[in-house]
Amino acid sequence: MACSAVIFGCEGLALTANEQAFFSDVKPWAFILFSRNLDTPDQIRKLCKDLRDAVGYYVPILIDQEGGRVARLKGPNWREWLPPLDQMNKVLAKNARQAMVLRYRLIAHELNQLGIDVNCAPMLDIPTPEAHEIITNRCYGTTSDVVSNMGRACAEGLLSGGVLPIIKHIPGHGRGSADSHFELPIVNTSSDTLNLIDFEPFRQLSDLPMAMTAHIIYSSIDPNACATVSPTMIDIIRNNICFDGLLMTDDLSMKALNGSLSERTLASLNAGCDVVLHCNGKMNEMVQVMTEVCQLSGKSKKRAKMAENLRCKPDFFDVKEATKMFASLM
Repeated sequence: MACSAVIFGCEGLALTANEQAFFSDVKPWAFILFSRNLDTPDQIRKLCKDLRDAVGYYVPILIDQEGGRVARLKGPNWREWLPPLDQMNKVLAKNARQAMVLRYRLIAHELNQLGIDVNCAPMLDIPTPEAHEIITNRCYGTTSDVVSNMGRACAEGLLSGGVLPIIKHIPGHGRGSADSHFELPIVNTSSDTLNLIDFEPFRQLSDLPMAMTAHIIYSSIDPNACATVSPTMIDIIRNNICFDGLLMTDDLSMKALNGSLSERTLASLNAGCDVVLHCNGKMNEMVQVMTEVCQLSGKSKKRAKMAENLRCKPDFFDVKEATKMFASLM
């Protein structure tokens, strides 16, 4: 089926008639859910069904369910988790990998039960002392080896539960001292250091199906454009980091980016992103994004199909036993 190279959000707990008509017309490749869209399990299942019905076929539905500070699903209906780095700091090193697999297998189980099949994790950023608090305790460790290993464990847990992982924020957000939701971080670290440290976890997990870009300027490589809209940085992602999966932008409505939404969309796609992400569900903004969105085609379409084909039906999963095992590891 022909679909557009875009991922959209919606505004509320249920689709409006205008949203249904718009999504039916533009056929986004996927959707993303936020707290404003989530109430009860039955409501979420219905919303997922309605989103897919609007497009007319099965499309991926994304969420940010890292656990801890970034968790769209919260108690009492869903598990509450420590932030990832806080968990890693509490668990014995010999138990860390198994704990991370179980953490994300349990998360995948909850998502799968709702009809959500993509999670915006693992986060492969390596936090540095100058990192903004928006990043720090969401990370998995402070060295490339630990982050790579824990990121792989996260991906394994998600995939075994029928949920696709997205590595982020490629090629590394751990040196950003500003919150890219509100301003553009500029990293002045040498390209050699970035390549040796920051890029390495993404290189180690470059076989995973999807990645989300960082809205960050790496001045030693491209002083004029952040990674999302930089052909130079996208070339590094493809040919140095060797990631050949589906590359999506971080949210286009974040204030780190300049220009109109149409301009941001065009710049991202021209730089080499396969798909653009727009999250807030505001109809007037989605219309602007669609002025520059093309159909998913060529290599981008193949990458999307390869990602979708990795979805599996989960094997039987004993939630009580996994919960007990996780607690014992902690």
